[in-house]
Amino acid sequence: MADQRDEPGEPNPEDEFREMLRELLSGSGGIDPSSLAGAAGLPNDPAALAALFAQLQQAMNNADDGIDWSVALRQGEERAASTQTQITADERPRFDQAFQVASLWLDEAVDFSSLPQTPEVLTRRAWVSATMAIWSQLAEPVALSISDALTRVMTEQAPEEMRSMIAGASKMMRGIGGALFAMQLGQVVGQLATEVVSGGDIGIPLLDDGRAAILPQNAAEFGAGLDIPDDQVELYLAVRELAHARLFRHARWLRLHLITAITAFARGIDIDTERLEHLAEGFDPSNTEELRNAVVSGALIRPKSETQQAALDRLETMLALVEGWVDAATADATSRLPKSDAVAESIRRRRASGGPAESAFATLVGLELRPRRLREATAMWRAVTDAVGVEARDALWAHPDLLPTAADLDDPSGLVARLTGTDTAEATADDEFDQALEQLLRGETPAAPGEDGAAPQG
Repeated sequence: MADQRDEPGEPNPEDEFREMLRELLSGSGGIDPSSLAGAAGLPNDPAALAALFAQLQQAMNNADDGIDWSVALRQGEERAASTQTQITADERPRFDQAFQVASLWLDEAVDFSSLPQTPEVLTRRAWVSATMAIWSQLAEPVALSISDALTRVMTEQAPEEMRSMIAGASKMMRGIGGALFAMQLGQVVGQLATEVVSGGDIGIPLLDDGRAAILPQNAAEFGAGLDIPDDQVELYLAVRELAHARLFRHARWLRLHLITAITAFARGIDIDTERLEHLAEGFDPSNTEELRNAVVSGALIRPKSETQQAALDRLETMLALVEGWVDAATADATSRLPKSDAVAESIRRRRASGGPAESAFATLVGLELRPRRLREATAMWRAVTDAVGVEARDALWAHPDLLPTAADLDDPSGLVARLTGTDTAEATADDEFDQALEQLLRGETPAAPGEDGAAPQG
């Protein structure tokens, strides 16, 4: 039997809502096109407005349960391309040589084999293209939560005569909300492409396993203010990128483990519907700045629950372990470089403060990717390396259950004792002392060394 909405004379709520939106977007319904572009984080120019309307029209026509993340890819590529320079003829062979030397040095510092693929040099736009799939995966749970909450609040806040129409077009509204979020993500990732120097610079596996890359333009800008020879900076960055890529290729479980932990955290994020209701009540279609600010500032995300905070603590520990190991391995591999310590410190300060785009991602998705305990993690890996050597240290990455814990970051001595076996010897001595003390309390004479402890025969 045909759906009731398809019967002659019955209006289709989705068609009605689509027509209403088309009227609004045409400029005759009260929405200022430049304000709408601003809400999506786009510059106010005719090309940006045309792209915005085309993408919203596509979202209306192809609404389903998902989000069209190709919108984010297009926005990110365009943003990155607007400031990029092309790779020059001398940069590719120069970085090829740096990667070759870096690989040889790293062979002496880690127990992981070299990569099967040749490391790459990327433009900013190419980096966006190579990493957007992971950014979309990380952002999708929050985007869907905000879109669903926005649809629900708009339905509840709408006049009685419009509620059935909006409810019937909920999928379309979800698609439009998702499209606006995707545009904002694209702008953030496009800006981030101007800040990162390599594929593993953020600390999470944005590239495929076994793939390493450097952005020569950004590497040059990073080294410009350091007063360090360019070849030393480039070689240090090459070693660090290869160390990160080798780790994730060797510990095959690590990539899925990290991404799963991040998406699980994002799914647990709770949207502040009261804040959304306040926005909906006072929403001015000609001024969307308040809505945009609420999205990009993270104001729509409720404070973390205890469960969320515990999940975040575990995730931050894992990120710190990864970055700390990369720091320690890179330091060993670059010990020949006269200025390696200065480059390392610059990278640590840069990672601790983060850039504007990384902060924007943190507020947009509710997750900060900077490891808060990087120095403690680096010191712990250094202590482990000094105690048991490279092979035993790197064997800890064989399984998540073998990895150090947050408590080990606080005090590495317990981890070192476990790895060296001294904790077993101390535990045995403690057990023998406790047994002897218990015998004394019972009035018995503990056995002396070499004796069986039996009473003398009279």
